[in-house]
Amino acid sequence: MEEDKIRQALLKKALGYEIDEVVSEYNLDQGGQEILSKKKVTKKHYAPDISAAKLLLERFYRTYEDKVLSMSDEELEREQERLEELLKKGENDGDS
Repeated sequence: MEEDKIRQALLKKALGYEIDEVVSEYNLDQGGQEILSKKKVTKKHYAPDISAAKLLLERFYRTYEDKVLSMSDEELEREQERLEELLKKGENDGDS
């Protein structure tokens, strides 16, 4: 899914990441063929990006309050039942 790819890219940029940067040099041999003469691999660090983090949170991770405000009456009733069950289970676990 494209949305998942976007989310993963934003997450990577928001958290920062490292990559291996490869620089290769080639020379020609007597037959005119390219041969690898030098190869340098360095780690390149990309710092976390606060703009990407903000966008990620705003776009993909709405707060619970935002979710509740956008729920229909039926969804709110199901959520209420779910929370009541969690409370009952918590009360029963506390009695043991």
